[in-house]
Amino acid sequence: MWSGVGKLKCWVNRLLGDVGVVFYLSIFLIVAFLTVAAVDPDETQRLAQKALNATTSNFGWLYLLTSSGFVLFTLGLAFSRFGIIRLGLDDEPPEFSFSSWLAMIFSGGMGVGLVFWGVAEPILHLSSPPLGIGAPGSVEAAQTGMRYAFFHWGLHQWANFTVVGLAIAYVRFRHNSRGLISETFRPLLGDRVDGGWGNAIDILAVLSTIFGVATTLGLGALQINSGLSRLSGMPYGITPQLLIIAGLGSLFILSAMTPLNRGIRYLSNANMVLAAGLLLFVLMLGPTAFIFSELTQTMGEYVGNIIQMSLVTTPYSSAHWVQEWTIFYWAWGLSWAPFVGSFIARISQGRTIREFVLGVMIVPVLLSMLWFSTFGGSAIYFELFENAGIAAAVAQEVPAGLYAMLDQLPGGFYAAIVAVLLVSMFVVTSADSATFVLGMFTSKGVLNPTRFVRILWGVLQLLMAGVLLLSGGLLGLRTISIVTAFPFMLLMVLMAYSLYRDLSLEWQRRQKNDNLLHERIESMLLRESEREAARQAEENAHPSAPEPTEDADVGEAVEHEEGEKIRN
Repeated sequence: MWSGVGKLKCWVNRLLGDVGVVFYLSIFLIVAFLTVAAVDPDETQRLAQKALNATTSNFGWLYLLTSSGFVLFTLGLAFSRFGIIRLGLDDEPPEFSFSSWLAMIFSGGMGVGLVFWGVAEPILHLSSPPLGIGAPGSVEAAQTGMRYAFFHWGLHQWANFTVVGLAIAYVRFRHNSRGLISETFRPLLGDRVDGGWGNAIDILAVLSTIFGVATTLGLGALQINSGLSRLSGMPYGITPQLLIIAGLGSLFILSAMTPLNRGIRYLSNANMVLAAGLLLFVLMLGPTAFIFSELTQTMGEYVGNIIQMSLVTTPYSSAHWVQEWTIFYWAWGLSWAPFVGSFIARISQGRTIREFVLGVMIVPVLLSMLWFSTFGGSAIYFELFENAGIAAAVAQEVPAGLYAMLDQLPGGFYAAIVAVLLVSMFVVTSADSATFVLGMFTSKGVLNPTRFVRILWGVLQLLMAGVLLLSGGLLGLRTISIVTAFPFMLLMVLMAYSLYRDLSLEWQRRQKNDNLLHERIESMLLRESEREAARQAEENAHPSAPEPTEDADVGEAVEHEEGEKIRN
């Protein structure tokens, strides 16, 4: 009997690897939520909406201040004295090439969101102007909408990922610690991160991650369903969307069974090639001059108005535009931060802090701006100057805007096929990356969780996305993102402080070691200069000078006595 129990225990250990409290408690909480939401999705949506109203009404300002603070914090680190610190050994080269690194960052980051909102957001702002600026359908509404699209996909969004990614990469590769969120709090909590406090932090990170990724899977399913509906006549509704999620799930579970440097890496590179091809197609066959003019003007407006846009709260109005858009985006980014940040940290070994911040924040932001100018700008052009009916298509079905815009271009039918394929690949890449990160969080930070653990988290992501769609579709996805992101946002503030404190301590140790080395070198040089002076003195002595003798010394003493007597 005991032999059978021992064999079962060994089999479970091989299947799960080194898991503990975080794994089992996270699974329990997620399964409990899935059960309640599946049994009564309407009540789940009602409670989530109630929590959303309370969060945005009382703490909406905190989302804005925190996200803006992260932008200043990360850029400040990059251009400070800490920027030269390497995430790894001082002479360690990067693990991945720069192009592959950027491709994985972009694909694992917001690829699905860019495709989903690239046309939809500017057109929705055109129809319902942000903060009531301009009349619906006017040029002023169009330009304001593009400016806010740049803002929502700009520095603030990627600063969230940068804070978490940098904190984890620093403790993982600089201090050789476990790749866990809780490890970033060791400068503040000390050994308490190895107990209940650390477990609570990691469980919160797991919950935030799975809700954030489920939101993205849901958006991807909506976008794919819309495309297939236009291409093949498939009905647009919850049943096809659930089937799409199941189909994509089988693909990313297969990808999850391959090593990181093969599955995700190759998928990410393929995503970038496909996305670049679709971007060039619209850029060349669309209103090219208008796109670049829109890009140039909106970049200027974004830079000139970024402070004002960052802090708008509309306290004198009952409108909920800021809550529905800006706070949703910041909350979505915050809920994605543990996943995207951990994944970026995993692939950034050997980068300096300055290289990490600029690579994660600046390059993706510039690509996002080009994407929105190309797709959103083209959609606005066709809507304003050719009455293409894109706004009507978006009003009826939000993800349909992309395909309505592509219909205005020659070969738009085939471009729509590429778009559906691109979204599918982005979903697979993001979900695959998330299974890896969730497995790492719940396996005590190991860099390569077991296949079973990754597959288990993949299945739970699918179930969560399906339940959220059942609980309100796009509105349900938005609601749950904002609510679940709030507690992790508070943790991120402490994480940023802990990272700065850790960097300061390392810099002090580095300065102390540098001073000690400098003193030793000076000491060595001083002793060497003394020996050199002695050698010089010996070489300068005349070689024919007679050696002093005993008689000469006596004579000199007698002469000295006689001289003294005469003077006296």
